[in-house]
Amino acid sequence: MRLIAGDDGKLRCSWCAGRADYVAYHDTEWGFPVKDDRRLFEKLSLEGFQSGLSWLTILRKREAFRRSFAQFEFEKVARFGPRDVERMLKDASIVRHRGKIESTIGNARRAISLVKECGSLAAFVWRYEPVSKGGPRPKTASPEAAALSKALKKRGWTFVGPTTVYAFMQAMGLVNDHADGCVIRPRADRLRRAFIRP
Repeated sequence: MRLIAGDDGKLRCSWCAGRADYVAYHDTEWGFPVKDDRRLFEKLSLEGFQSGLSWLTILRKREAFRRSFAQFEFEKVARFGPRDVERMLKDASIVRHRGKIESTIGNARRAISLVKECGSLAAFVWRYEPVSKGGPRPKTASPEAAALSKALKKRGWTFVGPTTVYAFMQAMGLVNDHADGCVIRPRADRLRRAFIRP
C-alpha cells in the first residue's frame, strides 16, 4: 500500500488522501479493534451497501443510514417490515437498493440468532482474526475472510462475500493493514496489543 503526505506533512495510507472526512475516518477508526456488537453489525451492513460503490460515498451517508436503520441496533432492525423497506426506498439520503435494505433486515434477524449461539457477535467474528505476520497485507480478501464469509452465509447472512468481509476485518481492527510508515499504524498496533478479545 502506498503512502501520501497529508496537509500536516504526516504520511498516511494513500487511499485517504485529499478528503478531510476520509482522513478523519482513517486516523480515528480504521484498523482500531472493535468488540461492540452494534458497531460490528453496522460495519458489516455498510460494507454490504458499499459493494459496487466507493466507501467514501457510504461514509458520507453514514449518519443517514444510522437514522434509517435505528442506529443499527439489530434487535430493532430485526422487527422492520415491508413499510420500513418502502420508507427507505424513498429516502434519497441513503443508497436505495431493495436487495441491500432487505438483506440488512434479514441479517439483523440472523445476528440475534448468532448472539444466542455464541454470546455476542464480537465473540463470533473475532474467532476469525488472522494470525499476525507483522506487516500489512495489501489484499482484498484472505483465507480467514473467506472462512468468516462462509460461516455467515451458512447461518443465512447475505451480502457478506469474502471481499466485503475482509474490508470489514480491516476496518474493525481484526487486521492492521495501515501501510508501513503510516503515522497511524503504530497506534493501531498498540490498540490491538492492548485489546482484550471477546
